[in-house]
Amino acid sequence: MNEKKILFVDSPIGTIELREKNGFLTDLNFREKTAGTKIRSSSILSVCAVQLEEYFAGKRAVFDLPLAPEGTLFQLDVWNTLRTVLFGRTASYGEIARKIGCPAAVRAVGAANGANPVSIIIPCHRIVGADGRLTGYGGGLWRKEWLLRHEQKTADAGERPFSAR
Repeated sequence: MNEKKILFVDSPIGTIELREKNGFLTDLNFREKTAGTKIRSSSILSVCAVQLEEYFAGKRAVFDLPLAPEGTLFQLDVWNTLRTVLFGRTASYGEIARKIGCPAAVRAVGAANGANPVSIIIPCHRIVGADGRLTGYGGGLWRKEWLLRHEQKTADAGERPFSAR
């Protein structure tokens, strides 16, 4: 069956909607309301929920989940490169553009970053402006700031979150 399954998870930054299709996580979005949504969970969504709980508790730095975000080849290249930005660190849009071999594509990288359907897991929140300022985030800048502070606080505390890589 090709029907997407769904699970809602409470987090310190609001309700998170997870979607899975054919054993792969396809979406992670922030939601304000979940009323009236038919929930069809799966084992992969349950594993994702546990890993998110570990992340928010400061016990996980890298997610180990099968992903299948839908996007163009360029977007997929950007999203794969975002996953190389380490926990507690940031990179600029320009750095990501250079890493994918398209140094002039800073705005396109920004657009791909904004279209990331699996936020947190693919850490688009770790991408900042060239001057270090926080720029757009689909879940709201306050969430981006919260995620960056959370990761920095965990890293600064010397805690060693689990890393599957």
